[in-house]
Amino acid sequence: MQQPSHRCLFYMNSGIQKALKATGYVAGSVGGALGLYLTAAAVLSRITVPKASTDPREDLDIYIFSNGVHTDIVVPICTPYIDWSETILLANTKSKTPGMRYIGFGWGDKGFYLDTPTWAELKASTAFVAMFYLGTSAMHTTFYQDMQESEDCIKISISHVDYQKLIRYIQESFRYDEQGLPIYIPGHSYGSDDSFYEAHRTYGWFYTCNTWANDALKYCGQKASLWTPFDTGIFYQYR
Repeated sequence: MQQPSHRCLFYMNSGIQKALKATGYVAGSVGGALGLYLTAAAVLSRITVPKASTDPREDLDIYIFSNGVHTDIVVPICTPYIDWSETILLANTKSKTPGMRYIGFGWGDKGFYLDTPTWAELKASTAFVAMFYLGTSAMHTTFYQDMQESEDCIKISISHVDYQKLIRYIQESFRYDEQGLPIYIPGHSYGSDDSFYEAHRTYGWFYTCNTWANDALKYCGQKASLWTPFDTGIFYQYR
């Protein structure tokens, strides 16, 4: 068998070197971008947007609740301003348990929510679609009989005026049908007391589930991070 010439070997080695160099540039660029992203998240999440509320009557309790990754905003089901159970139906949960007093709202990527009930089931394709603004979004709602303060559940007392602003923010995050009701997504839940609904906006690197929750706090005049993609940024402001 004829051996490759020295010139042929030279070009082969040169091509391999160029490919390795290009791969190195790509890896370096990705690593640099990720490092910049994490640095920005660390810095901007520590910058406090101060409380803007001017109403001194702060006797309505809401909660920020984290599962370790994702932040929910938890509010009373029934107040003089809204009864959430009239539109977010207990009938859409598995248990349909009466007597619930609180409801949690968590916004996020629809594919991530519905296709990844546990981290072990996360697919690279699902993560790619979510992080690069290629998917749609959903609202995860969870009913609670009671809320207990803990390291991952913090109570915030707000005014009635501010709560009405929060109601508007949450309502505007849903998508609605022709009857004006939130569009329910059947056949999906994480437990016995939760359900999913169609939502507005698109999930991505710079607008995550925790960004939505952080913006909810800012919208209703509460202390928040300047920007955060992680739950730790929100809880840093209250711990």
